[in-house]
Amino acid sequence: MTTYDIALIGFGGVNRTLAELVATRGDTLRSELGFGLRVVAITDLRLGSLVQPEGIDLGIALNLDGGSETFAAHGGSADTNNELVIRDCTADIICEATFTNPDDGEPAVSHVRWALESGKSVCTTNKGPVALRGAELTALAEQNGVHFEFEGAVMSGTPVIRLAKKMFAGLKLNGFEGILNGTSNYVLGRMESGLDFEEAISEAKELGYAEANPAADIEGYDVQLKVLILANELLDAGIELKDVQREGISTVTPENIQKATREGRRWKLVGSARRNPDGSVTAGVSPVALPLSHGLAGVSGATNAVSFDTDLLGPVTVSGPGAGRVETAYALLSDIIAMHAASKEVAANV
Repeated sequence: MTTYDIALIGFGGVNRTLAELVATRGDTLRSELGFGLRVVAITDLRLGSLVQPEGIDLGIALNLDGGSETFAAHGGSADTNNELVIRDCTADIICEATFTNPDDGEPAVSHVRWALESGKSVCTTNKGPVALRGAELTALAEQNGVHFEFEGAVMSGTPVIRLAKKMFAGLKLNGFEGILNGTSNYVLGRMESGLDFEEAISEAKELGYAEANPAADIEGYDVQLKVLILANELLDAGIELKDVQREGISTVTPENIQKATREGRRWKLVGSARRNPDGSVTAGVSPVALPLSHGLAGVSGATNAVSFDTDLLGPVTVSGPGAGRVETAYALLSDIIAMHAASKEVAANV
Protein backbone atom coordinates (compact mmCIF):
# COMPACT_ATOMS: atom_id res chain seq x y z
CA MET A 1 0.00 0.00 0.00
CA THR A 2 1.22 3.49 -0.86
CA THR A 3 2.57 5.69 1.93
CA TYR A 4 3.08 9.37 1.25
CA ASP A 5 5.81 11.16 3.16
CA ILE A 6 4.69 14.68 4.03
CA ALA A 7 6.41 17.82 5.32
CA LEU A 8 4.52 20.34 7.43
CA ILE A 9 5.65 23.89 6.72
CA GLY A 10 4.23 25.91 9.57
CA PHE A 11 3.13 24.09 12.72
CA GLY A 12 0.30 26.28 13.91
CA GLY A 13 -3.30 25.23 14.35
CA VAL A 14 -3.90 23.78 10.88
CA ASN A 15 -0.81 21.64 10.33
CA ARG A 16 -0.75 20.68 14.00
CA THR A 17 -4.29 19.37 13.63
CA LEU A 18 -3.31 17.48 10.47
CA ALA A 19 -0.50 15.87 12.48
CA GLU A 20 -3.02 14.93 15.17
CA LEU A 21 -5.22 13.28 12.53
CA VAL A 22 -2.26 11.30 11.21
CA ALA A 23 -1.26 10.28 14.75
CA THR A 24 -4.72 9.30 16.01
CA ARG A 25 -6.51 8.14 12.88
CA GLY A 26 -3.69 6.95 10.67
CA ASP A 27 -4.73 3.28 10.60
CA THR A 28 -8.35 4.16 9.91
CA LEU A 29 -7.39 6.55 7.14
CA ARG A 30 -5.11 3.93 5.63
CA SER A 31 -7.89 1.33 5.48
CA GLU A 32 -10.53 3.79 4.26
CA LEU A 33 -8.45 5.76 1.75
CA GLY A 34 -6.00 3.16 0.51
CA PHE A 35 -2.84 5.05 1.45
CA GLY A 36 -0.87 5.99 4.52
CA LEU A 37 0.73 9.25 5.65
CA ARG A 38 4.09 9.69 7.38
CA VAL A 39 5.41 13.04 8.57
CA VAL A 40 9.12 13.33 7.78
CA ALA A 41 9.71 17.08 8.29
CA ILE A 42 8.24 19.94 10.32
CA THR A 43 9.26 23.60 10.36
CA ASP A 44 7.96 26.28 12.67
CA LEU A 45 9.02 29.85 13.44
CA ARG A 46 9.13 29.17 17.19
CA LEU A 47 10.07 25.49 17.36
CA GLY A 48 12.65 25.45 14.57
CA SER A 49 12.91 22.47 12.23
CA LEU A 50 12.87 18.69 12.56
CA VAL A 51 13.72 16.38 9.64
CA GLN A 52 13.64 12.60 10.08
CA PRO A 53 13.35 10.54 6.87
CA GLU A 54 12.28 7.47 8.84
CA GLY A 55 9.30 9.37 10.25
CA ILE A 56 8.83 11.83 13.11
CA ASP A 57 7.45 10.72 16.47
CA LEU A 58 4.32 12.88 16.36
CA GLY A 59 3.65 12.37 20.06
CA ILE A 60 6.84 14.28 20.85
CA ALA A 61 6.21 16.97 18.25
CA LEU A 62 2.64 17.58 19.38
CA ASN A 63 3.69 17.93 23.01
CA LEU A 64 5.93 20.87 22.13
CA ASP A 65 3.21 23.49 22.50
CA GLY A 66 4.25 26.60 24.39
CA GLY A 67 7.25 26.96 26.66
CA SER A 68 10.84 27.39 25.54
CA GLU A 69 11.63 23.88 24.29
CA THR A 70 12.43 23.57 20.57
CA PHE A 71 13.10 20.78 18.09
CA ALA A 72 16.80 21.11 18.96
CA ALA A 73 16.16 18.96 22.03
CA HIS A 74 14.89 16.15 19.81
CA GLY A 75 17.49 15.87 17.08
CA GLY A 76 16.40 18.91 15.11
CA SER A 77 17.36 22.56 15.04
CA ALA A 78 16.16 25.66 16.83
CA ASP A 79 16.60 27.54 13.55
CA THR A 80 14.33 27.39 10.51
CA ASN A 81 15.60 27.25 6.95
CA ASN A 82 12.45 26.50 5.00
CA GLU A 83 14.14 26.48 1.61
CA LEU A 84 16.72 23.90 2.70
CA VAL A 85 14.08 21.69 4.34
CA ILE A 86 11.63 21.92 1.43
CA ARG A 87 14.21 21.25 -1.26
CA ASP A 88 16.23 18.56 0.51
CA CYS A 89 13.76 16.57 2.61
CA THR A 90 12.39 13.24 1.37
CA ALA A 91 8.75 14.31 1.44
CA ASP A 92 6.47 13.52 -1.48
CA ILE A 93 4.03 16.26 -0.47
CA ILE A 94 4.60 19.66 1.15
CA CYS A 95 1.69 20.84 3.33
CA GLU A 96 2.04 24.63 3.41
CA ALA A 97 0.09 26.43 6.14
CA THR A 98 1.94 29.62 6.98
CA PHE A 99 0.54 33.15 7.16
CA THR A 100 -0.81 35.13 4.21
CA ASN A 101 0.80 38.37 3.07
CA PRO A 102 -1.89 39.90 0.82
CA ASP A 103 0.60 42.16 -0.97
CA ASP A 104 3.01 39.60 -2.45
CA GLY A 105 1.95 36.22 -1.03
CA GLU A 106 5.33 35.70 0.62
CA PRO A 107 6.84 33.69 2.16
CA ALA A 108 4.29 31.12 1.02
CA VAL A 109 4.80 31.77 -2.70
CA SER A 110 8.47 30.86 -2.31
CA HIS A 111 7.60 27.80 -0.22
CA VAL A 112 5.34 26.51 -2.99
CA ARG A 113 7.80 27.35 -5.75
CA TRP A 114 10.73 25.63 -3.99
CA ALA A 115 8.63 22.50 -3.53
CA LEU A 116 7.39 22.32 -7.11
CA GLU A 117 10.86 23.01 -8.51
CA SER A 118 12.25 20.12 -6.46
CA GLY A 119 9.61 17.70 -7.75
CA LYS A 120 7.34 17.70 -4.71
CA SER A 121 3.58 18.12 -4.76
CA VAL A 122 2.01 20.88 -2.66
CA CYS A 123 -1.25 21.34 -0.81
CA THR A 124 -1.84 24.68 0.86
CA THR A 125 -4.52 26.56 2.76
CA ASN A 126 -2.76 29.82 1.98
CA LYS A 127 -4.68 32.32 -0.15
CA GLY A 128 -1.66 34.38 -1.18
CA PRO A 129 0.11 31.96 -3.55
CA VAL A 130 -3.15 30.92 -5.20
CA ALA A 131 -4.60 34.39 -5.65
CA LEU A 132 -1.42 36.17 -6.68
CA ARG A 133 0.61 33.45 -8.43
CA GLY A 134 -1.91 30.71 -9.08
CA ALA A 135 -1.50 30.37 -12.85
CA GLU A 136 2.29 30.51 -12.64
CA LEU A 137 2.49 27.89 -9.88
CA THR A 138 -0.04 25.58 -11.56
CA ALA A 139 2.04 25.70 -14.75
CA LEU A 140 5.19 24.97 -12.74
CA ALA A 141 3.50 21.94 -11.17
CA GLU A 142 2.48 20.60 -14.58
CA GLN A 143 5.98 21.22 -15.91
CA ASN A 144 7.48 19.13 -13.12
CA GLY A 145 4.84 16.39 -13.15
CA VAL A 146 3.53 17.10 -9.64
CA HIS A 147 0.33 18.41 -8.06
CA PHE A 148 -0.64 21.84 -6.71
CA GLU A 149 -3.87 21.69 -4.68
CA PHE A 150 -5.46 24.47 -2.62
CA GLU A 151 -9.05 23.61 -1.73
CA GLY A 152 -8.75 25.14 1.75
CA ALA A 153 -7.79 28.58 0.44
CA VAL A 154 -11.40 29.72 -0.04
CA MET A 155 -13.90 27.96 2.25
CA SER A 156 -11.73 25.92 4.59
CA GLY A 157 -12.92 22.30 4.50
CA THR A 158 -15.98 22.99 2.36
CA PRO A 159 -14.93 21.76 -1.11
CA VAL A 160 -16.24 24.63 -3.20
CA ILE A 161 -13.50 24.70 -5.88
CA ARG A 162 -13.34 20.97 -6.45
CA LEU A 163 -17.12 20.61 -6.32
CA ALA A 164 -17.67 23.29 -8.96
CA LYS A 165 -15.01 21.85 -11.27
CA LYS A 166 -16.15 18.24 -10.95
CA MET A 167 -19.90 18.48 -10.43
CA PHE A 168 -20.77 21.35 -12.78
CA ALA A 169 -19.50 19.59 -15.89
CA GLY A 170 -21.86 20.34 -18.78
CA LEU A 171 -23.12 23.54 -17.17
CA LYS A 172 -22.20 27.07 -18.15
CA LEU A 173 -21.15 29.07 -15.11
CA ASN A 174 -22.19 32.70 -15.52
CA GLY A 175 -20.92 33.94 -12.17
CA PHE A 176 -21.13 33.59 -8.42
CA GLU A 177 -21.79 35.56 -5.25
CA GLY A 178 -20.94 34.52 -1.77
CA ILE A 179 -20.37 35.19 1.89
CA LEU A 180 -16.72 34.28 2.24
CA ASN A 181 -15.63 35.75 5.57
CA GLY A 182 -17.04 34.53 8.87
CA THR A 183 -15.72 37.45 10.94
CA SER A 184 -17.49 40.16 8.95
CA ASN A 185 -20.63 38.04 8.76
CA TYR A 186 -20.64 37.59 12.53
CA VAL A 187 -20.08 41.30 13.16
CA LEU A 188 -22.97 42.31 10.88
CA GLY A 189 -25.23 39.77 12.58
CA ARG A 190 -24.42 41.09 16.04
CA MET A 191 -25.00 44.68 14.87
CA GLU A 192 -28.43 43.55 13.69
CA SER A 193 -28.98 42.30 17.27
CA GLY A 194 -28.22 45.76 18.65
CA LEU A 195 -24.48 46.00 19.22
CA ASP A 196 -22.50 48.84 17.72
CA PHE A 197 -19.60 48.19 15.37
CA GLU A 198 -16.77 48.24 17.94
CA GLU A 199 -18.73 46.12 20.43
CA ALA A 200 -19.41 43.51 17.77
CA ILE A 201 -15.72 43.37 16.79
CA SER A 202 -14.67 43.09 20.43
CA GLU A 203 -17.04 40.17 20.92
CA ALA A 204 -15.76 38.50 17.75
CA LYS A 205 -12.19 38.77 19.10
CA GLU A 206 -13.22 37.22 22.43
CA LEU A 207 -14.80 34.28 20.62
CA GLY A 208 -11.75 33.77 18.42
CA TYR A 209 -13.51 34.75 15.19
CA ALA A 210 -11.46 37.92 14.71
CA GLU A 211 -7.71 38.52 14.88
CA ALA A 212 -6.18 41.16 17.17
CA ASN A 213 -6.08 43.35 14.05
CA PRO A 214 -9.26 42.42 12.15
CA ALA A 215 -8.70 44.79 9.22
CA ALA A 216 -8.15 41.98 6.68
CA ASP A 217 -11.60 40.63 7.48
CA ILE A 218 -13.51 43.83 8.19
CA GLU A 219 -12.16 45.82 5.24
CA GLY A 220 -12.73 43.03 2.73
CA TYR A 221 -9.10 42.12 1.90
CA ASP A 222 -9.67 38.46 2.77
CA VAL A 223 -12.75 38.21 0.57
CA GLN A 224 -11.00 40.10 -2.23
CA LEU A 225 -8.35 37.36 -2.42
CA LYS A 226 -10.97 34.61 -2.33
CA VAL A 227 -13.03 36.22 -5.10
CA LEU A 228 -9.88 36.47 -7.21
CA ILE A 229 -9.19 32.76 -6.70
CA LEU A 230 -12.74 31.70 -7.58
CA ALA A 231 -12.96 34.03 -10.58
CA ASN A 232 -9.71 32.77 -12.08
CA GLU A 233 -10.22 29.11 -11.22
CA LEU A 234 -13.88 28.76 -12.16
CA LEU A 235 -14.53 31.54 -14.69
CA ASP A 236 -11.08 31.60 -16.31
CA ALA A 237 -11.20 35.35 -15.71
CA GLY A 238 -7.47 36.01 -16.03
CA ILE A 239 -7.74 39.00 -13.72
CA GLU A 240 -5.44 40.45 -11.05
CA LEU A 241 -6.08 41.66 -7.52
CA LYS A 242 -6.41 45.28 -8.68
CA ASP A 243 -9.32 44.19 -10.89
CA VAL A 244 -11.39 43.11 -7.87
CA GLN A 245 -13.08 46.20 -6.44
CA ARG A 246 -13.11 46.21 -2.63
CA GLU A 247 -15.23 47.84 0.07
CA GLY A 248 -15.44 46.60 3.67
CA ILE A 249 -18.14 46.83 6.31
CA SER A 250 -16.69 49.65 8.42
CA THR A 251 -18.98 52.11 6.61
CA VAL A 252 -22.13 50.20 7.62
CA THR A 253 -23.76 52.07 10.50
CA PRO A 254 -26.34 50.94 13.09
CA GLU A 255 -28.76 53.26 11.28
CA ASN A 256 -28.11 51.38 8.03
CA ILE A 257 -28.79 48.11 9.84
CA GLN A 258 -32.04 49.38 11.37
CA LYS A 259 -33.28 50.79 8.07
CA ALA A 260 -32.60 47.48 6.32
CA THR A 261 -34.49 45.60 9.05
CA ARG A 262 -37.54 47.81 8.58
CA GLU A 263 -37.40 47.17 4.83
CA GLY A 264 -37.07 43.39 5.17
CA ARG A 265 -33.39 43.33 4.26
CA ARG A 266 -30.17 42.16 5.89
CA TRP A 267 -26.63 43.48 5.41
CA LYS A 268 -23.99 41.04 4.19
CA LEU A 269 -20.45 41.43 2.87
CA VAL A 270 -20.79 39.86 -0.57
CA GLY A 271 -17.96 38.80 -2.85
CA SER A 272 -19.00 38.25 -6.44
CA ALA A 273 -17.89 37.86 -10.03
CA ARG A 274 -19.92 37.78 -13.24
CA ARG A 275 -19.11 37.12 -16.85
CA ASN A 276 -20.12 40.01 -19.13
CA PRO A 277 -21.60 39.63 -22.65
CA ASP A 278 -18.19 40.43 -24.17
CA GLY A 279 -16.55 37.59 -22.20
CA SER A 280 -14.81 39.79 -19.64
CA VAL A 281 -15.39 39.28 -15.92
CA THR A 282 -16.39 41.92 -13.39
CA ALA A 283 -15.50 41.10 -9.77
CA GLY A 284 -15.80 42.87 -6.45
CA VAL A 285 -16.46 42.86 -2.72
CA SER A 286 -18.94 45.17 -1.02
CA PRO A 287 -21.57 45.27 1.73
CA VAL A 288 -25.07 44.75 0.34
CA ALA A 289 -28.50 44.94 1.98
CA LEU A 290 -30.01 41.71 0.66
CA PRO A 291 -33.75 40.98 0.70
CA LEU A 292 -34.58 38.29 3.25
CA SER A 293 -35.74 36.06 0.40
CA HIS A 294 -32.21 36.01 -1.04
CA GLY A 295 -30.38 32.69 -0.68
CA LEU A 296 -27.46 34.29 1.17
CA ALA A 297 -29.50 36.40 3.58
CA GLY A 298 -30.01 33.54 6.03
CA VAL A 299 -26.33 32.57 6.25
CA SER A 300 -25.39 33.38 9.84
CA GLY A 301 -22.38 33.44 12.15
CA ALA A 302 -19.07 32.13 10.84
CA THR A 303 -20.70 30.03 8.12
CA ASN A 304 -19.68 30.68 4.50
CA ALA A 305 -21.74 30.12 1.36
CA VAL A 306 -21.38 30.59 -2.39
CA SER A 307 -24.25 30.73 -4.86
CA PHE A 308 -23.29 29.79 -8.42
CA ASP A 309 -25.33 31.09 -11.36
CA THR A 310 -25.61 28.22 -13.87
CA ASP A 311 -27.38 28.18 -17.21
CA LEU A 312 -29.33 24.93 -16.80
CA LEU A 313 -29.91 24.67 -13.04
CA GLY A 314 -30.14 28.33 -12.13
CA PRO A 315 -28.59 29.22 -8.75
CA VAL A 316 -26.80 26.39 -6.93
CA THR A 317 -25.65 27.24 -3.40
CA VAL A 318 -22.88 25.53 -1.44
CA SER A 319 -22.71 26.25 2.29
CA GLY A 320 -20.40 25.09 5.04
CA PRO A 321 -17.77 26.08 7.59
CA GLY A 322 -15.39 28.74 6.33
CA ALA A 323 -12.88 28.49 9.15
CA GLY A 324 -11.67 26.27 11.98
CA ARG A 325 -8.58 24.19 12.66
CA VAL A 326 -10.16 20.79 12.06
CA GLU A 327 -12.09 21.95 9.00
CA THR A 328 -9.02 23.50 7.40
CA ALA A 329 -6.82 20.52 8.24
CA TYR A 330 -9.42 18.36 6.51
CA ALA A 331 -9.00 20.55 3.42
CA LEU A 332 -5.33 19.54 3.31
CA LEU A 333 -6.30 15.90 3.68
CA SER A 334 -8.87 16.26 0.88
CA ASP A 335 -6.13 17.70 -1.34
CA ILE A 336 -3.94 14.66 -0.65
CA ILE A 337 -6.89 12.38 -1.42
CA ALA A 338 -7.33 14.21 -4.75
CA MET A 339 -3.62 13.76 -5.53
CA HIS A 340 -3.85 10.05 -4.76
CA ALA A 341 -6.90 9.63 -6.99
CA ALA A 342 -5.19 11.49 -9.83
CA SER A 343 -2.08 9.34 -9.50
CA LYS A 344 -4.16 6.14 -9.61
CA GLU A 345 -5.94 7.39 -12.72
CA VAL A 346 -2.66 8.12 -14.46
CA ALA A 347 -1.27 4.71 -13.49
CA ALA A 348 -4.41 3.00 -14.82
CA ASN A 349 -4.03 4.71 -18.19
CA VAL A 350 -0.36 3.87 -18.66
